[in-house]
Amino acid sequence: MMVPTNTLSVQPVRRDGSLTRDLAGGKAWGIQRMLTLGIPVPPAFVVTTEVCRAYHAGGRALPVGVTDEVRAAMAHLEDATGRRFGGTERPLLVSVRSGAAVSMPGMMDTVLNLGMTAAIQDALASETADPAYADDTRRRFREQFENVVQTTPPEDPWAQLDLAIRAVLDSWHSTRAIAYRRARGLDDDAGTAVTVQAMVFGNLDDSSGTGVLFSRDPLSGNPAPYGEWLPRGQGEEIVSGRADALQLDALAAQLPSVHAELLAAARILEQDARDVQDIEFTVQSGTLWLLQTRAAKRTPRAALRCAIDLQRDGVLNVAEALDRVSAEQLRALLRPSLDPSVVSASPPVAAGKSACPGIATGVVVTDAEEAERRADEGEAVILARPTTDPDDVAGMSAAVAVVTELGGATSHAAVVCREMAVPCVVGCGVDTVTALAGKIATVDADAGTVHLGELPVRTPVAADDPDLVLFAGWLRDALGDSDAPADVVKLKERHQQQGGL
Repeated sequence: MMVPTNTLSVQPVRRDGSLTRDLAGGKAWGIQRMLTLGIPVPPAFVVTTEVCRAYHAGGRALPVGVTDEVRAAMAHLEDATGRRFGGTERPLLVSVRSGAAVSMPGMMDTVLNLGMTAAIQDALASETADPAYADDTRRRFREQFENVVQTTPPEDPWAQLDLAIRAVLDSWHSTRAIAYRRARGLDDDAGTAVTVQAMVFGNLDDSSGTGVLFSRDPLSGNPAPYGEWLPRGQGEEIVSGRADALQLDALAAQLPSVHAELLAAARILEQDARDVQDIEFTVQSGTLWLLQTRAAKRTPRAALRCAIDLQRDGVLNVAEALDRVSAEQLRALLRPSLDPSVVSASPPVAAGKSACPGIATGVVVTDAEEAERRADEGEAVILARPTTDPDDVAGMSAAVAVVTELGGATSHAAVVCREMAVPCVVGCGVDTVTALAGKIATVDADAGTVHLGELPVRTPVAADDPDLVLFAGWLRDALGDSDAPADVVKLKERHQQQGGL
């Protein structure tokens, strides 16, 4: 059965601000916002959330007319780039991304370099005089398509695009996506959009690369920008954690003008959103392109620090700052920490980068499904993986801590754990933490270390933290109760009950 739809099904993303987040999803809406602000973004179009709803209502059949609308929208990308999708002269390749209105781990991973075929590989090799680049791009596409779409890519670029779009729509009802929505009370009927964007290539030459930038440090809340840069790379390498990205200072040293342009764009986006931004970018032959911007996932410490700093800077008023920090985040700030004297007597068996702070003790397991099952049985488990991907999200949310052997502070494990406030250490080294399977361990994600056995902890005192003291004072003022108890978590719970977020 083919389900009819209306003209809002597939839309070019323009700078006119006509697309809503609910219709276009977070990724396309962010692209529209960047275009409106004059920030360099590769052209894109979006298959809207209404297509997703109609697709599932019609028994997983694309609505009538959508295929024709996709072809018309692709013509917009061709006109904007001077390239042709499926053509063997100046071929156009695209990325395909899922994008619900609310950022949601568990959806389909991105497919990059879509449109690649043997003939187009030859065309890229001829155009760039670099057969190795063309071969690398095709290899990346083939491996990613098979992993994400779960089939060998056909040689017809339009058939590739159809399969990728359907895979995004199907991922809305994947087991992991359903579990995430239920855990957070999100609407099952909202649907996901599909963002199709012209490719720019971080793997093209020595003046190319990819990276992630946070307008403020998502770990500490420090106002200095924070990010990672991977020369001659593409975005999935940083997100997956399989590549060792460099600190952002490396971009400043290699391409100082690009670094300056990136920081300027981050300031504009933060000021416009009035919130900390998580930005994905690619540099192609010395030219900067921003691919995505969204509100940054941050640790509880960073949430508090950013709310206070933005209020002091006049960006937020006190009421808005109070709504930026939840009772659960405040509770996490008052979790126990390890006693330094105990740590010195029990040296770490693994060490990496702190991705989300906290202390947790449990048995180490290396399989996400096992972690979920054992947690459901009441056992405290630490999920240890080489890297994580969206299939691991349910197990990550069930674990008391997550540790990985590869990846940095902008990898999948780091970003997801920050959102869920799960203690996380990344980049501990190959065959380190997975070798601890079955053992009891304590993760000190404040220090980025893993210790054998259960180590004793000490409880922090809110009065020792000036940020917590200030925040509690704001809460008492908002509640109109200067005599309220000093327990900042209880104050926030009362604030939420009275209408605060």
